[in-house]
Amino acid sequence: MIAPELASGTQAPALGPADHADPLLPIELLELELSLDGYDGKSDFCETVRLASAKAGGEFLFDLPAEGLMDDCKRIAVLRIPSPGQQMRVVLAVLDHNGTEIRMEAPDHATAHLVRFAEAFVKVLERF
Repeated sequence: MIAPELASGTQAPALGPADHADPLLPIELLELELSLDGYDGKSDFCETVRLASAKAGGEFLFDLPAEGLMDDCKRIAVLRIPSPGQQMRVVLAVLDHNGTEIRMEAPDHATAHLVRFAEAFVKVLERF
């Protein structure tokens, strides 16, 4: 399920240059959401998200346990997806506590540090 703030185009205040996205839902994000819709909970979360993000033209950056970061979820995958205007936008793929559903969420104030870390991570990778 696409988080309402992604669907409506409203996001937390600007978190960095990658988050100045068009207010409309990018088709790539919709494709990503649809490809994750059939997640059965038996497949590997990281591999499922990695494959889906690649098919949508995005990049899987990293994943981490969600404990203490977000409610009602087990793991968070941080992705970059294309946005209109040739920029990349950081989004989160979140595995629910039951491990049976993956939803897409926009970063908010509670996860803004993940966006900053993701941007720093990308800058380090681009050096090589």
